[in-house]
Amino acid sequence: MGEKVLMTEWMGQMLQRFGRRSLLLLLVLELTSCAIPQIKAEDRLFLPLTAELLDVYTLPSQEFEGTTVGGLSALAYDRPRDRLYTLSDDRGQFGPARFYTLAISLKRSDPPKFDTVTITAVTPLLDAEGNPYPQGSIDPEGIALSPRDTLFIASEGDVRQGAPPFIGEFDRESGRAIATLPLPARYLPDDPDSPTQGVQNNLSLEALTVTGSGGTGMIEPFRLFAATESALVQDYNDDPSQPLNSRFLHYLIGDDQTTLIAEHRYPLDLEPSGAVANGLTDLLAIAPAGHFLALERAFGLRGLQVKLYQLATGGATDTSTIPSLSGDVSGSSPIRKQLVLDFAETPLAVENLEGMTLGPRLPDGSQSLLLVSDNNFEGVRAASQDGTRATQLILLRLQM
Repeated sequence: MGEKVLMTEWMGQMLQRFGRRSLLLLLVLELTSCAIPQIKAEDRLFLPLTAELLDVYTLPSQEFEGTTVGGLSALAYDRPRDRLYTLSDDRGQFGPARFYTLAISLKRSDPPKFDTVTITAVTPLLDAEGNPYPQGSIDPEGIALSPRDTLFIASEGDVRQGAPPFIGEFDRESGRAIATLPLPARYLPDDPDSPTQGVQNNLSLEALTVTGSGGTGMIEPFRLFAATESALVQDYNDDPSQPLNSRFLHYLIGDDQTTLIAEHRYPLDLEPSGAVANGLTDLLAIAPAGHFLALERAFGLRGLQVKLYQLATGGATDTSTIPSLSGDVSGSSPIRKQLVLDFAETPLAVENLEGMTLGPRLPDGSQSLLLVSDNNFEGVRAASQDGTRATQLILLRLQM
């Protein structure tokens, strides 16, 4: 009886204090609070995102307008023209520095699949004076179509040849260089033979993406993001138990000014045992609030290992004033990442995936994601005659 009296008194006090409607709300909240799902803080950082493998198309080694098609290391989709631009990382051995234009069509099947992939054009890259780049002076690795209908291209350069890395803006139709983005001095090797700072050879500027819809002809400011494939020389840590850190650059691109806004630390996966190479091969902006896709690839004794991650840059520390990331970096917050797809868990034996782009809408209205592999011109170098060395185009459904 005592408990009933106390409850009655409590109800009376609550009625006087809050009123009937407020009391009812309090009781509902009390009764249902135990049923409210608990959301982890980490889950709120990321978009609810899945990627479903749909199809793969093999593009055989071939010649096109005096060039050898291969080394395809980056993709950009031109939605207004329904065309793909794919960048060859050829340094001039099998043709000039160049990008190809592809026309693709998809079958209205369930699930959707590739129908045809056709090379329609090749565009040589030219310097600001309109001249082809000398052999070995450029190593094109990243491409992005900007809202003002130009192409941004990242070159790894060649440390041993004294060719510096760069990010350039190019005319989409002529392939001629328009401008070069400012790159911090810490990215530039100080000695070709024994550098103490700057990008590592062949582990340089590999990933590139922009915000906004490409090819719209807009001139409002937009953002460009680039990242190194692996650590800078001064950031390298030879302790295999510690992940290497790439540097992630954030630019604001205006009509007459380019500003480096910030730089962040991107922690790579630990290098697999027996790996010859391990790094970040591409970035793709997917939402304006700092969300990206990242493609990581390792290869070595265990073969190729490729993973697709979602990134969240919110809360990441600006590392532009940190001289080295090789030691204790616990005081800086890195870019956060979440696994979206491990290709080892799919039935597809993937090749050397290095490029990705949001592609055309699928027949059901969902978003496609296209990936491309770099065959490293191995079929040409090995003088293969059976045509088994090929380039992969991979079709995924991206649910966001």
